Amino acid sequence: MSSLLKPSLNWLLVFVPAAGWLEHARPESHTAIFVCACLAVLPLAGWLGRATEHIAEHTGEGIGGLLNATFGNAAELIIALIALKKGLFDVVKASLTGSIIGNVLLVMGASMLAGGLKYPTQNFNAGGARSQATMLILAVIALIVPAGFHHMGGAAALKSEAGLSLEISIVLLVCYALSLLFSLKTHHHLFKGSGDVEAAHGTPWPLGRALCVLAGATALIAWMSEILVGAVEQTAHAWGMTSVFVGVIVVAIIGNAAEHSTAILVARENRMDLSLGIAIGSSIQIALFVAPLLVIASYFIAPRPMDLVFTPAEVMAAVLSVAISAQIASDGESNWFEGVQLLAVYVILGIAFYFLPEAVAHQK
Repeated sequence: MSSLLKPSLNWLLVFVPAAGWLEHARPESHTAIFVCACLAVLPLAGWLGRATEHIAEHTGEGIGGLLNATFGNAAELIIALIALKKGLFDVVKASLTGSIIGNVLLVMGASMLAGGLKYPTQNFNAGGARSQATMLILAVIALIVPAGFHHMGGAAALKSEAGLSLEISIVLLVCYALSLLFSLKTHHHLFKGSGDVEAAHGTPWPLGRALCVLAGATALIAWMSEILVGAVEQTAHAWGMTSVFVGVIVVAIIGNAAEHSTAILVARENRMDLSLGIAIGSSIQIALFVAPLLVIASYFIAPRPMDLVFTPAEVMAAVLSVAISAQIASDGESNWFEGVQLLAVYVILGIAFYFLPEAVAHQK
């Protein structure tokens, strides 16, 4: 009985049915729906994180990080598909940008800070980190090229942008598939844990139980995320935020809640290979898998095809984020101050997007 009365994030699970009831019975209460859905995601993300850690005990750090990135990105993918079907391409692109910079700056920074406060220096496999950093640079190139083509080609380039984006998307999907072969098969030794792992969970869950918890938490997070799509824009205007800030910062933070909790938790256990695999791997998955997949999906479910022409503000944010995260992750070790540096860049970009006028933010 005393364990039930102990303060726990699981108490917040009451907001799952609360958000569902408000969405059905009080659809005009956008702020209340938004707040309830946000609070509901937190304990669900915790359960998703715990399931992933137990799966990692059976599969190893590399596959564990990949699974967490995949299931952690399920919410972003569902949000994007819903917005894509409605033709809200600016919202889709803003959420993709926010996910990329949020993972490599906010998630990775918070993980290094949390782990560094417990351990003076934390080690991870430098070769694996450099390989992932190179994939991030590839992702940034895929953002820069369509934007540059748009600005240099003039009016004549507009007719070719959809085709250009589709072909680049196919290249990115092929590269992502080959990166999985590289990290999980031919060079999996680069992604094995190099730090001292503390046994903090006792006996690992059976694999079947862990997979069921993972799938259930993912489904509920996806449901809460769908509710958020209908309430976040009205709530943002009520709170005086622009839609761009909402997409790049607010929606991204909520969508990345699973990665936030898990990456920080395993960093506190000195498991930085898994922590970085979650943070950087999630950004790679967003840029090289989710974004091109959405381009292809737009040909079937959207009013018109979506391109990969992001705004200058979005491209700038992605380039700066990848540059500093690749620099910090290249030496195979981290400390709390490097986490502070990443968080500082995230706050600076957040301030810039907050004050960026709506018209300028959407200008390509």
